[in-house]
Amino acid sequence: MATPRPSALPLPLPLLPVPHSQTSSSQTPDQDHTPPGPSPTGHSHGLGHVHNGSPSLQAQTKYKMDNPEPHRPDTPEKNGRSSFSSIRENYSDLAQTFTSSKVSSYAQKANDAVVFDSSSNSPSPLASPSLDMGEVQFLPPVTHPNSRLHGGWYPANSFKGWKQIDVKGKTASRSFSDLQALRMSWSTPPASPKVKDKHVGGRAPMERLPLEILGSIIELLVLDIPPPYGTARRNVDLMALLMTSRTLHAATLNTLYKHITIPHSRIFRKFLSNITMYPALGTIVRRMDFSHFNNATLFESASERKTTRNLTAETLVQSLELTPHLQEFLAMEHIDDDLDADVLRKLFFGMPRLQALDFAGCTSPAFKNSFTSLVAMDWPDMLSVTRLSFHKCLTLPSTLFEKILPRLTNITHLDLAQTKISDRALQSIPVTAKITHLNIAKCTLLTAPAVIDFLANHPAVKNLVYLSVATDARSHQLLDVEDVTQLIPVLPKTLRSLSLKGSRMDDIHIDLLRPLTKYLEELAVGRNMDVNAAGKLLEPADPEKEEEPHTLRYLDLSDLWGSELDLVDLFSTRNSLLRPSSAPLEVVEVSEQSFKSLSRNRVLERIGWSLQEIGSRCWMVRLQDHRKDSDRGYRWWKMGADNWGMRKIPVARAEVGGMYGSFMFGRKL
Repeated sequence: MATPRPSALPLPLPLLPVPHSQTSSSQTPDQDHTPPGPSPTGHSHGLGHVHNGSPSLQAQTKYKMDNPEPHRPDTPEKNGRSSFSSIRENYSDLAQTFTSSKVSSYAQKANDAVVFDSSSNSPSPLASPSLDMGEVQFLPPVTHPNSRLHGGWYPANSFKGWKQIDVKGKTASRSFSDLQALRMSWSTPPASPKVKDKHVGGRAPMERLPLEILGSIIELLVLDIPPPYGTARRNVDLMALLMTSRTLHAATLNTLYKHITIPHSRIFRKFLSNITMYPALGTIVRRMDFSHFNNATLFESASERKTTRNLTAETLVQSLELTPHLQEFLAMEHIDDDLDADVLRKLFFGMPRLQALDFAGCTSPAFKNSFTSLVAMDWPDMLSVTRLSFHKCLTLPSTLFEKILPRLTNITHLDLAQTKISDRALQSIPVTAKITHLNIAKCTLLTAPAVIDFLANHPAVKNLVYLSVATDARSHQLLDVEDVTQLIPVLPKTLRSLSLKGSRMDDIHIDLLRPLTKYLEELAVGRNMDVNAAGKLLEPADPEKEEEPHTLRYLDLSDLWGSELDLVDLFSTRNSLLRPSSAPLEVVEVSEQSFKSLSRNRVLERIGWSLQEIGSRCWMVRLQDHRKDSDRGYRWWKMGADNWGMRKIPVARAEVGGMYGSFMFGRKL
């Protein structure tokens, strides 16, 4: 047995071991193999198996020196989050991408383990490939060769001294600092002195930020859309911040209570209990959102829900009393039975700071009776509401709109889709209003002359950005060919989204619509127009003259049925609709019948388009080779939505999800 050297040269430099098997073939399976890894002291515990006997059987282990600046894994990206019974936008490079799944999570990138193999010739990611790494030798303790106590580390037998090491092409090193600069020094650099925390409690740099900036940072942690099924814990990060410091506690409370989302009645009960016990918290609330509400996650029947009495008309009134600074109240069909006359009276007459009201889908008899009882009451001359939605409130009487609309002196967003609004009520909108978003789709009591006169002459609609006069052509038609001819020239140039879906159109409207394509981003055309005529919208009127390019991103052709959307004409080289020259057009909506035909055709993908669908809507979407990373479809007038072709006007700037997501992107009208 070889005699060990009398003294051991310690090797304090942290090393990453690379297993290198040079042991005897007689090694048995029950022999110990300690997992590789540096010990806290810089020595190895039992690294490299050593046999008694001939030195030729002594095992050697190769080690590669650690990089002082290892690669740091990327920060996990935030995945989309979905809510119970909701359609929400899925943020990706492809437009019109939605999800109705019930999965909500943060997905973290998997960090692949770095494995070093001495038999591999590939360079280690933690070591510089330009350095010729040396080998080191381990000898066991002298007195107990089989002991697993610390042994001694020595340079390899082939080590010829510092002068024989090549340094960047030089044959000799004149100074130890050259080796140290190349991280080949066997000495430990002096540890940097630990600097004691000089910050006094409550005076950390982050805590000294202005409350507005600190609040903006904390808002990035907020989950607007509840987790799956609405019963899982959410905003866990905000709860952790509450326990960090007094400053962060105050800033987090402001963020936590500013926008309240109620996915089920148990959350509402907790919210009401907190603001009852601590009334100051109620003064923070600016939004109360029930668009994700669905008690099916907690109760099997409506009677069971009423027995718990978590969310009732009485508790709703109580919550409104405790939130005097409320600005946005977002309701929906699952709570319409609880919106009694007292709740509505409080919302319209007792909340002077209220700016946004949404009653989308509320149609119950109790809801209708509650609103009808308000008609006979004395109303103030003005209402504070500036954004109002009665989207699909089918049962409300016309007299109600004649009572409310004249008092909306500052209205900007008005969604009356599929309601019983009359010509008289429409004309009663005050001239002081500045409407930018107007939705009167499927309003069967309106007449074409009254609508055209209102859009042409009323001062409140001179700066329209979003306009929908769409109808379901199978049951009702608002605009005939002559009506469309009169309407198009009077539309303001501020428009960015126009829906003429359901109207009767002709080829003569191509020349009328072409100037609008120079500033519109969304356009829905009516019926009796074929795909060749639609393609001409994107072409210049005179090929010999230079014209301003079109700005359309979304074109709705869902009223083109049967032969009107002929696939031969669609894929023809004479039609520019799907050609690269039609950019920036990226979304073309089609009917379900056309979607089925397109799904059986493989030509679409070869020319750079794909198919997307959600609910009862279908789209052809351009593969985004041309799309700039800076443009994901976000526009200020979409109020938080990124995708194209929304059917419902949002009254609050928020992420798209819940029932509102279904109304906006999952339904035909």
